[in-house]
Parts: sequence; structure tokens; C-alpha cells
Amino acid sequence: MHDNDIILKVDEKPAASQWFGLSFQHLFAMFGSTVLVPILVGINPAIALLSSGLGTLAHMSVTKFKVPAYMGSSFAYIGAMTLLMKNGGMPAIAQGAMTGGLVYLIVALIVKFAGKGWIDKVLPPIVVGPIVMVIGLSLAPTAINDAMYTDVANLKGYSLAYIIIALITVLSIVIYSIYGKGFLSVVPILLGIITGYVAAMIIGKITGMNIVSFTGISHAKWLTIPPMEIPFANYKWAFYPSAILTMAPIAFVTMTEHFGHIMVLNSLTKKDYFKEPGLEKTLTGDGLAQIIAGFIGAPPVTSYGENIGVMAITKIHSIYVIAGAAVLAIVVSFIGKITALLQSIPAPVIGGASIALFGVIAASGLKILVENKINFDIKRNLLISSVVLVIGIGGMIINITQNLQISSVAIATILGIVLNLVLPKDPSEI
Repeated sequence: MHDNDIILKVDEKPAASQWFGLSFQHLFAMFGSTVLVPILVGINPAIALLSSGLGTLAHMSVTKFKVPAYMGSSFAYIGAMTLLMKNGGMPAIAQGAMTGGLVYLIVALIVKFAGKGWIDKVLPPIVVGPIVMVIGLSLAPTAINDAMYTDVANLKGYSLAYIIIALITVLSIVIYSIYGKGFLSVVPILLGIITGYVAAMIIGKITGMNIVSFTGISHAKWLTIPPMEIPFANYKWAFYPSAILTMAPIAFVTMTEHFGHIMVLNSLTKKDYFKEPGLEKTLTGDGLAQIIAGFIGAPPVTSYGENIGVMAITKIHSIYVIAGAAVLAIVVSFIGKITALLQSIPAPVIGGASIALFGVIAASGLKILVENKINFDIKRNLLISSVVLVIGIGGMIINITQNLQISSVAIATILGIVLNLVLPKDPSEI
């Protein structure tokens, strides 16, 4: 098998003996970020797991089971949700989330009637490649901070022990991926996280640091019902205009990230999801998943780069594996012991795994440029990529209001598209 061979294509089923392990690997990959968002906002993480599974299955249904995308909690809404939690609580957040989903559905309708011919003109390889690189590299600080600090929220508590654990995790993933045989070679992320977890326990015992805590596991119940907040059933419906005005505009920001993730999937799977099943379908899937999340009282969801990274490393793109991960997320949300076990995975292990996952996404962008033989001796190409990379990786943000900002990925995407449309392709036109 060559390095560029796809082991399982999108429509291929894994062997029954491997299916669980492959899907559980995806659950591990998305778990840290998906449960971190509700924890930061003050929402029970079990409901986020439930919504990620339901949202993923809803997205797959809308896209005719052709797009291997996993939906997880969105970081873009954290600021808005934190404010709304203090002024309206979960009902306000839910209304904002569902409104954001409706924005996706409206844009999907516009895309459907405007046609698809504009996509290749707006998003050629010279724009797509750097944007995909930005999606991966802009997440690099998140991975490194998890790998380096005991207090990630305040970037304090530099720890050499954490760095060692993160390096053991990422190097384990590399070793399992390159040298693993048979089934071991297709679950390197899962095995790397397990190796990192064991290393964290050993290093914690040697140093006396409380790196892995089992307290939550011992106190957790086996069976629990995720604390859903459903309108009319768990609370009286009320109109929250501030929630709508705060969260609906953020949907336009997350849409640019959605475009980027579809670009990465196009490159990985050798398909064009903008045309089949169509951008209007993928947008509708995202919107429906977000409405479901809001309806049951979970944070808004979006497609996840971590799971795209897993597909890039393992070369397993099976929609059945992603669907299996979604089902597992739903099941785990009802099993308190397993939820607590997954929550006990220490930050440096998540950070080590993220180094590999985010790096592979960035490398996929470089691959797009190489495969399309982009000539960087042409000033136009050089400048478009330069602007996109520096703004995207540098972390430029535009604060529109106190609780609404345009992310660096969104700014880089917009500028890349604009420069491509404005700058002349023929030097003689200057």
C-alpha cells in the first residue's frame, strides 16, 4: 500500500471487527473540544455529546450520506453564550442557536437558486490551499497551550511534565501510524491517546502531580439522562431579541469555516462536495444540526477539524465510521462512567493528539498547492497566499461589538477571495 492510497472510501464499510475501534477513535478526537465548550459556558457536557451525535446524523441524512463530516460544539459562540447565560440563561442561548441555524438554511436557499458555477471562480486552488493551511495552523496555539500549561485558561503554570506527556502522545501517534501493522495502523490516534494517558498516570505518580484524576469516575453513575432543556417542556418560551442579534451574525463567520472544512474534505476524498451533494445541502445539514442543538439545550455545533485530521492520518474516509462515532457519542452521553472517563483525559494528552491532527490539516493545504502546480514566481499568487497565511495564522480579529468578532480564519478567507477576484490574472492587464 502506498502512502497516498485511501484505505476506506467514503461509501465503503469497515470490517465488523474494526468498526467499533475506528469510530471510538473519532469520539476520542472530538471529545476534548466538544465538552470544553459547554464546561466554559456552564452547560452539562453530556448534552453536548448528545447533540454532536444527533447533529452529525442529521447532517448525514441531509447530505445523502455522502459527506464524512462530524459535528461538534462550536467555539465561535462562546463569548455570546457566556453573556446570554447571565442574561436569560439557557432559553436565550437556545433561541440564539436555533436562529443561527435558520441563517444557514436561508443562505442554503440562496445558494440553491444562485447556482454553483461561481464556486470554482471564487475558490480556486491559490485561495483554497492557503485557507486550508490557515485552518490547521490557526489552531496550533490551542494544541501547544494544552501541551504546556497546567492552567490553560490563563496561560499559567508552565510544566515540563506536561510537555513530556504531549510529546509521548504525538510521537506514539507517529510510530503507530508509520510502523503499525494491520488494525494498529488504522487507529493511531486512539492508541496514541491511550499511550499518553498511561504516560500521564506514570509521570503524575513520579512527580507527585495530580495529572489524572479518577474522582469523577468513582462518583459518576452508570446510567444518566442528559439534562435536556426543551422549549415548552422544560421552560416557558419567551422572545429574546438580544440573543438573536448577538448569535445570528456569528453564523456568517462559522460559514466561512464550513467552506474551509469542505475544501479539506474535497482534497482528502478526491471528491467535490460543493457540487455533489451540493453546497446548499452541506449548509442545510449544518443549519439543521445547529437547530437540533438549540432545541435540546446544547451549544451550537459546527463541522470539526479534529475528525478531518483523523481521516487524513488514517486514510479512512468511511461515512459508516463517522456515523458509528455519532451513535457512540449518543450512547456515551447516557453512560455517566464513560463520560467521566473521557473527561479524565488530561490536557497534555489532548494537546499532543491535537499537534498531529491540526498539523495534518495544514499539510493538506500545502498538498493542494503542490498538486495544482501553483507558480509562486507569479506575484499575484505570492501575494494572495502571503496575505491569507499571515492574517490567518497571526490571529487578526475584528471586534464588531463586545460579544461579536470576526475570526482570523474568516478574515483571511474573505481577503483571499477578494484578492483573487480583484487582482489581474494576466500581467499585461496591469
